[in-house]
Amino acid sequence: MTAVSGLVIVDKPSGWTSHDVVARIRRLAGTRRVGHAGTLDPMATGVLVVGVEKATRLLGHLALTEKEYLATIRLGQATDTGDAQGSVIPGAAASGLALDQVAAAAASLTGQIQQVPPATSAIKVGGQRAYRLARRGETPVLTARAVTVHEFAVSDPRPAGDLLDVTAAVRCSSGTYIRALARDLGEKLGVGGHLTMLRRTRVGPYRLTDARTLDELAASLRVIPLAEAASAAFPVRILTEAETDSLSHGASLPATGAGKGPVAALSPDGTLVALVAEQNGRARPLAVFVP
Repeated sequence: MTAVSGLVIVDKPSGWTSHDVVARIRRLAGTRRVGHAGTLDPMATGVLVVGVEKATRLLGHLALTEKEYLATIRLGQATDTGDAQGSVIPGAAASGLALDQVAAAAASLTGQIQQVPPATSAIKVGGQRAYRLARRGETPVLTARAVTVHEFAVSDPRPAGDLLDVTAAVRCSSGTYIRALARDLGEKLGVGGHLTMLRRTRVGPYRLTDARTLDELAASLRVIPLAEAASAAFPVRILTEAETDSLSHGASLPATGAGKGPVAALSPDGTLVALVAEQNGRARPLAVFVP
C-alpha cells in the first residue's frame, strides 16, 4: 500500500535533530520518501514541516517562506555555538542594561541585514560542512549573507547576577539564523549573548496550532493532503481540463499575472497538478505531481 502524499506538521521536541524526526515519520508513514523543510537545531523546538511521498517536492519551495520564532537570549555571556549547547565565552556584565537599550540594539538588526552564519552551521566551506570543520578545531571563514528580519522585539527582562535574560520575538526570511541574531545582539551591546531557548512558532502558513507532537502522531498520523497543503502555502490557479492535460505533460501555459512566486495549479476536481511560476508571459512548471 502506497503511503498518502502530504505534509505532516510536527512540534519537534528538544534534543531531537530534524533528521531524527524524519526517521520517526518514515516509520509511522511506512515509506522512506520523507523529508523536511528548514532545519531546526537539536536544542530548538516547534514547527517542523515534513513532507511524505510526493509532498517532498514541495519542501524546497516551502523552505523559502517566512518564519517566526520565540526565543530567550542571555546577555552577558556568549558561547562558541551561539546557543546553550556550546562552550561558554565570558562576556561583560549585562545586569545594568535597560530594556530600551536592548530594544534599540535589536532594532538595528532589523530590515535587510548582512548576517554571518554561526561557525557551527551546516553551510559548506570548501566542500565541507562548517560544523565538521569546527569540531576538528578549525575556524571556518563564513561569508555574510543578506537576510531580512521583519521583526525583532525584546521584552520581559530578567536580571540574574551579571546576566540579563530577555524574551525575543522574531519574524524573518528564510536563511536567518536566530543564534546569529543573539550573538550579534550581544556584540552590539558589548556584553556577549547567546540563545538559551528557541521555539519556532510558524513556517509560512503553518503555526504551532497546526503542529502535533510525535506521541500524538504515533497515535494518529495526521497528513495534510497534497492539494490542501499547496493551496495553504501558495496562490491557487484552477485549470481547465485542457490546461490540466497540457501541464501534466510538462507544457507551459499562458500567464495570468500571478507574479513570479510558486502558484498551485489545481485540476477542475481539485487535484494538485503542478507548481508553476510565471515568467515572460508563460506559466512554467516547477514540479509536476500527476502522471
